Amino acid sequence: MTDSTPNPARPRNYDVLIIGSGLAGLATALLLPSDWRVAIVTKRSIADGSSGWAQGGIAAVLADDDSFEQHIQDTMIAGAGLCDPAATRFTVEHAPEAIAWLRELGTPFTAEGDGLHLTREGGHSARRIVHAADATGAAIQQTLIERVRAARHIDVFETHALVDLILSDRHAARRELPRRVLGAYVLDEATDTIEVFAAPHTVLCTGGAGKVYLYTSNPDTATGDGIAAAWRAGCRVANMEFIQFHPTCLYHPKAKSFLISEAVRGEGGILKLPPHLGSHRFMPDHDPRAELAPRDIVARAIDFEMKKHGIPCVYLDISHQPAAFLHEHFPNILQRCAELGIDITREPIPVVPAAHYTCGGVVTDLRGRTDLPGLYCVGEASYTGLHGANRLASNSLLECLVFARAAARDMAAQARIPTAPVRPWDDSRVIDADEQVVISHNWDELRRFMWDYVGIVRTDKRLERAAHRIALLQAEIQEFYARFHVSRDLLELRNLVQVADLIVRCAQRRKESRGLHYSRDYPYTLPQARPTLLTPDAR
Repeated sequence: MTDSTPNPARPRNYDVLIIGSGLAGLATALLLPSDWRVAIVTKRSIADGSSGWAQGGIAAVLADDDSFEQHIQDTMIAGAGLCDPAATRFTVEHAPEAIAWLRELGTPFTAEGDGLHLTREGGHSARRIVHAADATGAAIQQTLIERVRAARHIDVFETHALVDLILSDRHAARRELPRRVLGAYVLDEATDTIEVFAAPHTVLCTGGAGKVYLYTSNPDTATGDGIAAAWRAGCRVANMEFIQFHPTCLYHPKAKSFLISEAVRGEGGILKLPPHLGSHRFMPDHDPRAELAPRDIVARAIDFEMKKHGIPCVYLDISHQPAAFLHEHFPNILQRCAELGIDITREPIPVVPAAHYTCGGVVTDLRGRTDLPGLYCVGEASYTGLHGANRLASNSLLECLVFARAAARDMAAQARIPTAPVRPWDDSRVIDADEQVVISHNWDELRRFMWDYVGIVRTDKRLERAAHRIALLQAEIQEFYARFHVSRDLLELRNLVQVADLIVRCAQRRKESRGLHYSRDYPYTLPQARPTLLTPDAR
């Protein structure tokens, strides 16, 4: 159900406002009481976002020879000692419930016998990955979209971009009452107007910030909108230095952001150097777990070999598996590669690392609550403590489901309260932008220096250079934002520069190498693992 009668002067009132239409947002909406009015705001179509791109699956202990303790231990090891024990146990123990709910909704998971086929991915000590062939995210997303479309109490607003969160008046803080989030200002691109969405509960489900880097497996929507908005509103963020670079993104000039699933290595894929270097299998030289080592180790190994030999990519070879097996388990990867002239049944796949997942984010508790009353955060935009210094494969979709249910339950347990009066958006003193080239130029500059200076391997000098450029960009973008009508491109650039600043400042505070953060200046790991917490008051 979609409301299509915009009136910028009149707020749209809901019980819950959800920003983002990925797995976290759709699941939260469906898990809320059916007599509540729910709005889902998404800046492109309901089907856009990172969730639909997820290939591997969802980690859950379902096999008799597996256990919660094993899953917890695997998560902790991948997270380099930085995972929060309570968040990890909470997530793992609620995984079977999450899978059962998706099956009840009709998600077409790959079956085996009377149960589900379980595959294995890097960092896992057992087969526990529930999947729908090699397009799990798309299968789940489509299932949930159909349910949301059929729900009369849920309104979906596509091509609506978050501008900023709405806070209660500052005088509340002077009375020693915490400021509360009352909803959000949202850009309706169809009408080019700012609308007011008012709700006693707002949930940020905006995903990560992979587009802050030049090379990423993420869709164009991954611009850190929720993280930046929450920070501006006064929420803490944590562990933003831990950006996961997926080891195997397809290397081809026509293959924008196409991921080669972790499961390819889980099913026997081997990483090799190019033929002119002898097609040497190099992962055993870097880690005894070889191709099944956690992603940070594999990504650094590939980065090392590429720089050592001056090569643009390495190769992932699964051609030793029977063609029928590949057609069954990796039909989408096989088809996409074939479209580009790569027959994975006969030849290896060229791959490179690419920014993939934001392990840090907005600090929440085990109910998805942030520092601000009325504001929740679920999914990749959040920091629950689950992922630590490196996310274990297939724990991300799981986190979305578990914390969507936790947040929905927390909201439903509260007495329904009316929406509060909010101020309309005031753009009476701005004008139309004269040169959009400023936005595109700054966007390109940001992504390039973040890749060069704040990528897989970092140094103090590189971080200083990035910080200097970020400060210049922030000043320029803020002036642009203050003077001109907002556009989605400007909003996304503003958010990406803010997220880049948070990444760099977290990286500068960590005087060690741990998990996804590797510094040449501090190559050792400190004996005690501590999260990196930033508070807006400590700027």
